[in-house]
Amino acid sequence: MSTTQPTVDWLGERHEFEYADSVAGYVTVLVRLIVGYWFLHAGWGKFAFVAGEPFDASGYLANAESPIAWLFQLVVETPWLLEFTNATIPLGEFLIGLGLVLGALVRLAAFFGGVLMVLFYLGNADWTNGYVNGDLLGLLMFVILGVFAAGRILGVDAYLEATEFVRKRPWLRYLLG
Repeated sequence: MSTTQPTVDWLGERHEFEYADSVAGYVTVLVRLIVGYWFLHAGWGKFAFVAGEPFDASGYLANAESPIAWLFQLVVETPWLLEFTNATIPLGEFLIGLGLVLGALVRLAAFFGGVLMVLFYLGNADWTNGYVNGDLLGLLMFVILGVFAAGRILGVDAYLEATEFVRKRPWLRYLLG
């Protein structure tokens, strides 16, 4: 059991809280692995050699009823942006998932996973049942993984942060964890 009480500064006041420290690490790793598998699987299934045809987001982007429909329309109307999007969505999802599963560059993966989830959340924008949906919860999972530096528990990041290279460059810790 921990000898110090965890605290958080909330609206200018320091608050102590308790948590189940004996299971917190297990839960953090489990969330990292599940979210990692989710994105790894999503990206893998979009690769042309798996899906049988190249990924094409143009139909989705052109028909999205979204607060950022103007952005999606710009992507559809600009050939190089559409090609970039079609290449980076499967690759990005796959690499984000791989990073989370391995526990490598977790904060970087969580950041880009969060960016994708914001775009998916605003792109789906089907809020007839309220604003809370799977995309928003996915965004929350990426925030949690980044904040708790989930790669430091049973992940490659724990080993990377112990290297002399990272110790001499502490700013790298913002990408790791």
